[in-house]
Formats: sequence, structure tokens, C-alpha cells
Amino acid sequence: MKTHTIGIIMNGVTGRMGTNQHLLRSIKAIIDQGGVKISADEVIMPDPILVGRNASKLEALGKQSGINKFTTDLDSVLADPHFQIYFDAQVTGRRAPAVKKAILAGKHIYCEKPTGTTTEEALELYELATAAGLKNGVVQDKLWLPGMLKLMRLMENGFFGKILSVRGEFGYWVFEGHTVPAQRPSWNYRKEDDGGIIVDMLCHWRYVLDNLFGKVKAVSCLGATHIPERIDENGKPYKCTADDACYATFELEDNVIAQFNSSWTVRVRRDDLLTLQVDGTKGSAVAGLRECYTQHYGNTPKPVWNPDIAQPIPFFEGWSKVPEQENFDNAFKTQWELFLKHVVIDTPFPWDLKAGARGVQLAEKGIESWEKRQWVTIEDL
Repeated sequence: MKTHTIGIIMNGVTGRMGTNQHLLRSIKAIIDQGGVKISADEVIMPDPILVGRNASKLEALGKQSGINKFTTDLDSVLADPHFQIYFDAQVTGRRAPAVKKAILAGKHIYCEKPTGTTTEEALELYELATAAGLKNGVVQDKLWLPGMLKLMRLMENGFFGKILSVRGEFGYWVFEGHTVPAQRPSWNYRKEDDGGIIVDMLCHWRYVLDNLFGKVKAVSCLGATHIPERIDENGKPYKCTADDACYATFELEDNVIAQFNSSWTVRVRRDDLLTLQVDGTKGSAVAGLRECYTQHYGNTPKPVWNPDIAQPIPFFEGWSKVPEQENFDNAFKTQWELFLKHVVIDTPFPWDLKAGARGVQLAEKGIESWEKRQWVTIEDL
């Protein structure tokens, strides 16, 4: 068996997402399965090193994961030719400067989003990496969620007819910390620390819409800071300066309309933390993170509005659950495997830093729409 060992610098993985999704459920899982198989007698084997600012956190994470390489000296590993890929899961404000250093060091780039604090900054990373001939990619995990893949299969088979609209509901109640501890970090709610749900989630909705339903042409967005004060990690109150809810409408190509509510101040009474309803001329579907339910034209009830009687139609019973027709792996792991193949054997990988810049662009345009209280056109980058 021929093994392509590839060194990966993993910067900022001591955070919740970096630890759970990228390190433990992706890279460690790939190592444990014996690498990424690319032929009957060839595999790609990741060789990660953990990088961060806190040595004790890195040491603890190393013990937890079994990854025994770690350092607080990013420059030293950037100078090491063994490490070919730089991965960044730091907070947003630190990402672009570190990625730029990695590009100058000749590393292939794979990173979380948002890829920058401005569209110009994010686009510069793409241009620098491309000019240097480096492979580059951005995490767009929701494309590989089982619920989204089931939606894609329905679309591939013409289930919807012409798609008319998409409605997304995302979010949950994030506790303020006064009595029940918060389950998200405090920087998320400070604009000066690059927090805010518009910056966070519109990057996601951009790639979901672009890849599944059509290019985003315009946005109308309203943000809100519903909770004015929260408690930080040290038990101290702080003023919330970033938006904690976002109500956005998108115009897509082919006259498709999409609406997304994103909120950290909503209580969940739906199938999942994220649900997407797709309505078409021939059928509709509602997808969550894992499950998907459909209602075809022939199964669509014919309700009549009458508020004076109890609703006679059991609406939920008119939907059918899409059966499990495939085995679905962790979405982050799936994209990691695709990127490793892209680096080693040059398979296509369209989810690049330019796609990441489009996500930042939509977030910026959403904020502009909120400030101007008007529709804003999305230009091609």
C-alpha cells in the first residue's frame, strides 16, 4: 500500500467547532480509518500538528485526541516543508492575517469562514493563493449534511418541478448567562470582536443557495440586537453590540425567492435547529440536518379557511419521510477528504477562497441593506 503522508497545520482547533468537527470527527477519524483511500493500493494519511496560543490547552487537546504534535510557534511550522496544508479555525479577526502568512510560506489553504472581515480582504486571499499556484478551499459543511443531500437527490430527479421558493429557519435560544450559563462564546455578541449572526450565518446561506438553488442576485435584510446584555466567560456583564437575529430575503436567478430567519433568541418548535422548506410546482420538501420529508402534488390537501371550527386536516400526516438510501458520513469529514484528494491527486474542488469571499460579500451586503433599509444588488466578484 502506497501512503501519501501530508502534514497539516491546524491553527485554532482548541475551540468547540475546531475540536469536535475538524479534529476529532474529521482528521482523527480519517487517521483511525486508515487514511483516505484513492485507489486499491493508495491512501492519503494526514499528519496534523496542533497550533494555538495556549500551551496547556494544546497539551490537553493532544491527550484527548492522541495527536502528540503541538506548538505555540506558528512561524516554526510554517517554515517546515513537511507541513503542506494550513488550516485555520481561529476567531474571524485573526484568520486573514494568519492565512496570508501561510500563503507566503507556500502552504495550501483550507479554512473556516468567514474568510475575512471584509470582501476585499477575503478576495485578496483568493488572489494571493491563486497567483502562488496553491490549492485553496473553504469549509462549506452544510452541503454534505444528510438532509441537504436528500434535497439535492430530489432536485436531481425533478421532484419539485419548477422551484418557486425556499424558506429557512435556523437558530435556538442562547442563554444570557444571568442564571443559566451561555452555550456560545461572548465574542459572538460584540461587533468590535467581529461577532454578529449576519456575519456568521449569511456566509452559510450564500453557499447553500448558490450551490443548491441558484446564484444570489439581491438581498433585503433586517438585523436586530434583541438581548442588550449578557454575561461573559468570567461572570461579568457586558453590552451586546452585535446583532443576535437576522431576517433576510434573497432574490435568486430564475425568479426563485428565498427567505431565512436566523436567530439566537428563538425557541425551537420545528423538526431541527435548521429546517429548509422548498416549494415547487410539483412538490415540496422540508429538510433538517439529517431528515427530509416530502409532499407531492398528488398528496397536497385542499384546505379552506375557516377559523370558526377546529382544523380538520392533520397537515403533518400528509408528508412522507425520505428513506435512507445512502450512508452519510460526517459533513466536515466528507469535505476534508475531498480537499485532501484535491491537494494530492488534483481532483476538482470548487469550494475555494473565492467562494468564501462571496459569503463575506453577502454578509456585508446584508448589513448594508439593514443600514439603508432597502434592497441591495449582489454584484459578481
